[in-house]
Amino acid sequence: MFTVIFAIAMMQQSPPESAEPVDWDKEFGVEEQARDPQTGEIPVAEYPQSNDNAGAAPMDDAAIAAHFGGREGIRMIAARTVELSENDPRIAAIFIAHDTVRLKRTLAEQFCYLLVAGCDYTGRDMAAAHAAMGVRMADMNALVENLQQAMREHDVPFAAQNRLLAKLAPMSRDVITR
Repeated sequence: MFTVIFAIAMMQQSPPESAEPVDWDKEFGVEEQARDPQTGEIPVAEYPQSNDNAGAAPMDDAAIAAHFGGREGIRMIAARTVELSENDPRIAAIFIAHDTVRLKRTLAEQFCYLLVAGCDYTGRDMAAAHAAMGVRMADMNALVENLQQAMREHDVPFAAQNRLLAKLAPMSRDVITR
């Protein structure tokens, strides 16, 4: 019995210090994606860029953007929404494998375009951007709660928040896939 326990203990010892460390990424074929040195984004395959991809027509009131702090405020709200979502245990797993640098930029562009703050949207259409992500209604609700939190933190009036949410709500048909 002692011999068996000793043999098992010997097999469980760590390799000698002279052994090469195992590169587990290489071992399992994981390739690190190089980020663009200027934008910090992971390059993606080309796709047709159009404001139509934003998922809705812009609002008819150009003054609404001021309630969000203009372009800079909109950018900060989009970034904060992503940060809250990355740290939200309900949906953090969705964000782990995605390029949040690109997400922050395209989400800000989408909000900016919809709020008539003078931006163009360069992201994919909602169905293509969320394909195969397996987003559920509960995931979408958590994201909306995080957006609401970000808007509250930036003192966006409740009525203005509701106007943006009303623009975004119909997009859930293209985002929720299960």
